[in-house]
Amino acid sequence: MSADVERVSITLDLDRDGVQHGFLNVPHSSDQSAWGAVRVPIACIKNGVGPTVLFTAGNHGDEYEGQIAVHKLVRELAADPGRLSGRVIALPALNAPAVSAGARTSPIDGGNMNRSFPGDRMGSVTKMIADCVYRRILPLADAVVDIHSGGRTLSFLPFAAIHDLPDADHKAKSLAAMKAFGAPYGLIMTELDSAGMFDTAVEDLGKIFVTTELAGGGTAGAETIAIADRGVRNILKHFDMLEGALDLPGDTRFMDMPEGGVHVADEPGLFEIVADLGTRVAAGDVLARIYPLHRTDRPAIEVRANIGGVVLQRHFPGLIKEGDCLAILAEDMA
Repeated sequence: MSADVERVSITLDLDRDGVQHGFLNVPHSSDQSAWGAVRVPIACIKNGVGPTVLFTAGNHGDEYEGQIAVHKLVRELAADPGRLSGRVIALPALNAPAVSAGARTSPIDGGNMNRSFPGDRMGSVTKMIADCVYRRILPLADAVVDIHSGGRTLSFLPFAAIHDLPDADHKAKSLAAMKAFGAPYGLIMTELDSAGMFDTAVEDLGKIFVTTELAGGGTAGAETIAIADRGVRNILKHFDMLEGALDLPGDTRFMDMPEGGVHVADEPGLFEIVADLGTRVAAGDVLARIYPLHRTDRPAIEVRANIGGVVLQRHFPGLIKEGDCLAILAEDMA
């Protein structure tokens, strides 16, 4: 097969006006289906000339606020597409196999979608999806909103975020979009390992990119779903694609993740969080305790804060393994 042959087909015309629902059809031959395909749902609502915003969710399959909010937005716009000026492309289940499994990564190939860009058209299912999005969909977008939450293993204070970009104009436009999203907390992040990230792929193309972390625990609550609902509509208002004022229930509290804020478990065991989300701690305060599962004659290990700050993220399950991220501390930006 020629390297330039498109293996993934897109079943709709992204340049056509109107409301379209379809799929990315990704070939997947298996013992269960010799000529099978993985179908990634995609919607396109286009009304005349205007910006293009790509909304993605289900990058990790066990993160639900974004999936719900993007489905709701598509239905709302599809009911009255004349309200829209421009084009919305929606991928509510970006890593469709992971979404079906309720898992972070794909059960087909173990692929973590957020570490698979720019993808490979001749690669695994996850790599083929990433390649199709990178080459054939991202070039159409002016801005991308990728909605995450903590999944089954993490929980966060609900925040929107951008990256600390080297180009001042690119950063300023991204920051304006992040503020418009209107999450309770906002971060400007520097990734510890950005290789293969969807974020990096979008930003390297010069596009505006906003991401989120909205609670977690492998479920979604009314409050964080409402944050995502308001956020996606606010983004469209920010780009003058929908009429109306931004819905901002309060000021965004801007935070920074200073060096030393990430705390990792050195031992496995039963996990007791001591300083919950939003708690301010001083350096040396106890953040958590880890108890040995099968010994009553050994004391719990106390994990103390390396620095002062506010608990932004915590490990969610009741058990923890060595190397798991236990908590992250953040600080208010000056």
